[in-house]
Amino acid sequence: MKKISLLFALLALVISCNKEVKIDFTETHIETSEAADISINFPKAEGTEIIANRINNTLQNYIINQTNISEDSLEHVSIHDAISRFNYEFNSFKNDFPESSQQWEAFIDGEVTYRSPEIICIAINSYLDTGGAHGNTNVRFFNFNPQTGTVLNMKDLISNQEGLSKIIERELLKNIKNGTENQPTEDVFFGKDFQLPESIGFSDEGLIVLYNPYEIAAYAQGIIEFTIPFTEVNSFLNVN
Repeated sequence: MKKISLLFALLALVISCNKEVKIDFTETHIETSEAADISINFPKAEGTEIIANRINNTLQNYIINQTNISEDSLEHVSIHDAISRFNYEFNSFKNDFPESSQQWEAFIDGEVTYRSPEIICIAINSYLDTGGAHGNTNVRFFNFNPQTGTVLNMKDLISNQEGLSKIIERELLKNIKNGTENQPTEDVFFGKDFQLPESIGFSDEGLIVLYNPYEIAAYAQGIIEFTIPFTEVNSFLNVN
């Protein structure tokens, strides 16, 4: 009887360990104009708890830090707390400069751009304007392992960096504006050799290559973004 009980216990353990991982996404939207104009929209993972929590913590920590314009640490701070701090900084600015008509803005929008058994890609687009000549725009891709919820880095994603770099460099020079197709790569990267973007993303159409302002060329060039079909890059990637 003890042997039978032990067998059932082992079977139950195997079944629980092999339980299907399930992750879905709902949309979270926060908007307020109580002080600054703030709009935050991002996907929230639901399903297998430990995996969903890892994804959500990564996204929310990034969003919180995007709104942090002070030198204070925002560790263990919620998004709503971060919004309150952003409004506090704006009200302090208005108190110090009551003649200013500058309205602060924080717009953050996220979406799931690609899903497969090997990867979940989420793009977060941030725009902050706290005065100055213009606001700052930044796009960041997060690539998650669907089985663990951990973030995949460049080495996890790319199997042949040299080969992929050659393809991206070729397509980059084709896509830069103002007819600068013959511009040397070192001019594009402020005197340095070709560099991969800080993050890469994925869509159903292929590999998304995106360079943010100040990451490449001049600010006036804006965001440079293009997609390379999977058929051209699959041999250089570790994921599909």
